[in-house]
Amino acid sequence: MLPSKFVRHKAGRFVPVLLAGLILAACTGQGPQTSNVNIQGPATGTSDYYLQQVQQSSDDSKTDWQLLAIRALMKEGKYPQASQQLSQLPQQLSSTQKQELQLLNAQLRLSNQDYNGAQQLLGKVDADALSKDQQARYYGLQIAAMQSRPSLPLLRAYIAQEPLLQGDDHQKNIDATWQALLQMPQDQVNNLVINADENTLQGWLDLLGVYRANSSAPETLKSAIKDWQTRYPQNPAAKSLPTALSQIQNYTQASTSTIALLLPTSGQAQVFASAIQRGFNDAKNGVLNPAPPPAAPQPDAAAAPSPDQQLADSGNANSVVSPAAAASTPPVQPETQPAVDNASAAPAATAQVKVYDTSSQPIQQVMQQAQQDGATLVVGPLLKSNVEQVANSQTPLNVLALNEPGQIQNHPNLCYFALSPEDEARDAAHHIWEQGKRQPLLLVPRNSLGDRVSKAFAQEWQTLGGATVLQQQFGSVDELKQGINSGAGISLSGTPLTVQPAEPQGISVAGLTIPAPQESTPVSAAPQGNPDAVYIVSTQDELQLIKPMIAMRTGSRSGIALYASSRSFQAGAGPDFRLEMDGLQFSDIPLLSGANPALMQQAARTFNNDYSLVRLYAMGIDAWTLANHFNQMRQMPGFAIDGNTGKLSANQDCVINRKLAWNQYQQGQIVPVP
Repeated sequence: MLPSKFVRHKAGRFVPVLLAGLILAACTGQGPQTSNVNIQGPATGTSDYYLQQVQQSSDDSKTDWQLLAIRALMKEGKYPQASQQLSQLPQQLSSTQKQELQLLNAQLRLSNQDYNGAQQLLGKVDADALSKDQQARYYGLQIAAMQSRPSLPLLRAYIAQEPLLQGDDHQKNIDATWQALLQMPQDQVNNLVINADENTLQGWLDLLGVYRANSSAPETLKSAIKDWQTRYPQNPAAKSLPTALSQIQNYTQASTSTIALLLPTSGQAQVFASAIQRGFNDAKNGVLNPAPPPAAPQPDAAAAPSPDQQLADSGNANSVVSPAAAASTPPVQPETQPAVDNASAAPAATAQVKVYDTSSQPIQQVMQQAQQDGATLVVGPLLKSNVEQVANSQTPLNVLALNEPGQIQNHPNLCYFALSPEDEARDAAHHIWEQGKRQPLLLVPRNSLGDRVSKAFAQEWQTLGGATVLQQQFGSVDELKQGINSGAGISLSGTPLTVQPAEPQGISVAGLTIPAPQESTPVSAAPQGNPDAVYIVSTQDELQLIKPMIAMRTGSRSGIALYASSRSFQAGAGPDFRLEMDGLQFSDIPLLSGANPALMQQAARTFNNDYSLVRLYAMGIDAWTLANHFNQMRQMPGFAIDGNTGKLSANQDCVINRKLAWNQYQQGQIVPVP
């Protein structure tokens, strides 16, 4: 047994150690916790995982997990839940947390298409205080807030984001920067004022200049790009060319030695096919008159009935073209480069053209026969159903289809060149928007043509940021006459036209994807107040009744701008008609708008002043030109041609877009719209 003195001595030695341990444990349990969650890095987990961590954490760690959960919810498109979590964040946040919150709030604004609100929030963010991951998101949000519309700030955002990205996102940034440059009109590029130290931006602008100066000569362009890479070795595009430019390095001219022209040369559509074939052959043989200086059109010749009128109005899916045959242009699609000469490609004396009748046998057999005959390029077919079959056939031949299927398919050997009232309606939406109008009303016939035009216009209007448009339908000429005799007029009240957007309203830019919200929401609110613009789709006879009927109800000085499709522009409109239409704007192809009076006179004689056939004749001319630039359309973004049916350019699916000419009736004359 140990002495009691010894026991007390040993116990006394252990007491201070025990107390120190207890004090240390107490301090560790009660002191402030430091979060080890990195909100400045990537959020790779799911929202469920982060929300579970929120429930299991406290203090600063809980807030950080909550911020990560909000990011994940937005990434998954669950914006209502993200908004709810945002409202539950504590008021007291660290500076790092506040910066992250600003980015999240900006992203939430973008999901609601509040672009101005997002830009205001981003303007308060200190980019230098962000991590590299946050900076990549920050510039991605800036790009999305600017809706990728070409501008100097947009270019700067892309350039600032580029070194922060890797892999596919890096190449997407390069491609998006190039696309933004291509979409800039040359006068906008010329007026850019950049800083002396913006070497990367200067290199990009020089690359654009090289491209535009040499785009019509692909072989020269290849050498010019290599020379540019030597002069700007540190430019990101020199190290990794935009995908579109790298494809040009492998460019080869498409063979046009043997062309198969597929047209319905018998049956109901024969008259249309003949006009197209005549234009195609005249362009091939070089018998077109040279283009003199532009002049205003003078449609005083006697009117002739339109042979395609009934076919177009029937709403038949195989309708070749309406009397309003016109063109469309993409949401913000300015001139991207100097265009090729407008009349036609140079005559190819060695080119052999063989015509195949698509009305006499199935289109599959026609295509097989053309291939067996050694065709290197197919132009046609013309009917929509035939185009759909060709698009599904996986043919190895290059095909310039003369219509569009209901669903566009992107094939590397297929382009679509069509005239349709839907395309003209989309072009009208852009023109009316650019004139500052925001509350349009569509005045269309009460048939399938009116429905098709209204849907196309409304969808394009919404892509431009417009509200739901109003639609009003009218009946036959007899009904219109009854209305004008009774003094009823046209009230321009209309009803909201509800259409689904053509594409989901998600936002995707290099390094950042903002999906559309999971819950469906209205595209936009209905317009408020009275319409400030009316787009009229009518024949000339109908328009002659509609315009005075509008004045009967609204007054001649109401301030409502009136626009018409080319459907109403036919031969035989004398001085009285032009005076009665004073102030009205209308669209049409350049050939009918005075771009080439000598060729117009020649075509008018050939087709007895039938403007519908003149439009198809112009289509045949442009089809020859496009056929001779097939690979340039497919492989060279921004390639454009000043054609007789419009300014022609191809989108990424090689659908040929056409920008129309707009004219106006003014004091008995027809003048270009400034």
